[in-house]
Amino acid sequence: MRNSDIATLLAGVFFSLNAGATDLVQIYQDALANDPQFASARSSLTAGQEKSVQGRAGLLPTIGLSGSDTRTRTDSQPDMPFADRSYTGTNNTWTLALSQPLFRWANWQQYEQGKLSVMASEAQFAQARQDLIVRVGQAYFDVLAAQDALTTLQAQKVAISEQLASAKRNFEVGTSTITDTHEAQSRYDLAIAQEFAAQSDLQVKRSALQQIIGKEAGDLATLKSGVKLSSPQPASVNEWVASAEKQNFNVVASDVAAEIAKRDIERNRAGHYPTVDLVASTGRTSLGGASATGTGVVKPTTIGVQWSIPLFAGFAVDSKVKEAVALHDKARNDLEANRRSAALGARQAYTGVTSGLAQVKAYEAAEISSQSALDSNKLGYQVGVRINIDVLNAQQQLYTTRQNLAKARYDTIMNGLRLKSAAGTLKDSDLTEVNDLLQH
Repeated sequence: MRNSDIATLLAGVFFSLNAGATDLVQIYQDALANDPQFASARSSLTAGQEKSVQGRAGLLPTIGLSGSDTRTRTDSQPDMPFADRSYTGTNNTWTLALSQPLFRWANWQQYEQGKLSVMASEAQFAQARQDLIVRVGQAYFDVLAAQDALTTLQAQKVAISEQLASAKRNFEVGTSTITDTHEAQSRYDLAIAQEFAAQSDLQVKRSALQQIIGKEAGDLATLKSGVKLSSPQPASVNEWVASAEKQNFNVVASDVAAEIAKRDIERNRAGHYPTVDLVASTGRTSLGGASATGTGVVKPTTIGVQWSIPLFAGFAVDSKVKEAVALHDKARNDLEANRRSAALGARQAYTGVTSGLAQVKAYEAAEISSQSALDSNKLGYQVGVRINIDVLNAQQQLYTTRQNLAKARYDTIMNGLRLKSAAGTLKDSDLTEVNDLLQH
C-alpha cells in the first residue's frame, strides 16, 4: 500500500475516534456531579450559610411555655386524740414567658460574625470550584500527554523495526556491517520496554481522571493540529499579582476570617458589660380540692425590664479576651501568608505561560528542522553516506520533539488556568475557551 493511502486510512480512523470522544467540558460536568471533594465543599457551603440564621437568633425574642399538674395530700395531727385531719388538693399551672434582648453586646457581635461566616463559606466554595477546574484540566491533559508518549513510542518502534529490517537486508547483501543490525535491534528492544512503561503510565493517568469524575472517561478529544495559544491579558505580571493579592478567594476567605477573629475580641469583652432584657409573662394557676388554702384560679401577668451586671468571674473574661487577641494576630498572619502565596502563584503561572509560549514556538521550529534532518539522513543512508545509527537518532529526535511540543502546549494551557485561578478570575467560560481548542 502506498504511503498516501496509509496516511488517508490513519486520518480516517483518527477522525472516527474523535467524533465520539469526550471533551473537556463534558468531563467537567461529570466532575461537578461526582467529584467527592467538590461535593464536600458544597455541603460545607450549605452548613456555613446557616451561621447567619444562628447569629440573628441572639437578637430575636425567645418564647417558652411551661406548666405543671400536681396532686397534693397533707395529713395533720392536732393535739386532741382521734382528731386527725387530711387535706387533698390539685394544682394546675401554666406559664407563657417572653424575653427580648435590649442590650447584649455579645449577641450583636455573634450576629455580625454569622454574616461574615457566610461570606467566608462562599469564598471557600468559589475556591473549591476553581480548584476543580484546575484539577480536571490537569487530569485531562495528563491523559493526553500519556497518550502522546505512548503513540510516540509506538511510532518510533515501527520506524525502528523498518530500519532493523533494512539493516538486516543490507547486511545479507554485504552493503552494511552487523553493527547496524545490532544497533537497530537494541533500539527496538528498548522501544518495546518503554512502550510497556508508557502503557502503565497511561492507565495510572486514566485512573486519576476516573477518581474525579467517578467513571471511565473513554476516548478524550485531543488538541487541534497546529493550535495557536494566546498570550495572557493583561500582559503585565504586576496587574495579575495585584489582582491575586485582592481577589484570590483564599485571600478573601482569610480576610473575612481575620475580621471574624477581631469581632471575637469584642464578643469576649462583652463578658464585662451589663445586659438588659425585656421580659413578660402570663399564666394561670388553678387550685382545686379540699385544702388548707382553699380553691380558686390565679392569673398572674408581669412585664418589665431585667438587667444584670457581672462583677467577677474568676478572671475568665480577661483570659478569653487575651486568647481572642492572640487568635486575631494569628488570623492576620495567615492572611498575609495567603496573600503572598497568591502573589507567588500568579508570578509562577504568568512565567509558565510566557515561557511556555516561547517553548512552543521553539519546538515548532525544531519539529520542522528535525523532519528535514530525518529526510536528509534517510537519503544519505540510501546512497551510503550515512549509517543506520544516524537515521535512528534522527527519528528519535523528531518523535521526541513532537512529544515535547505537545507537552509544552498542555503545560501552557494549564498555567493559563492557574494564572486566572491565582488572580481569582477563573470561571467555567475559561474552560469552555480551552475546550474550543480541542477536535470535536
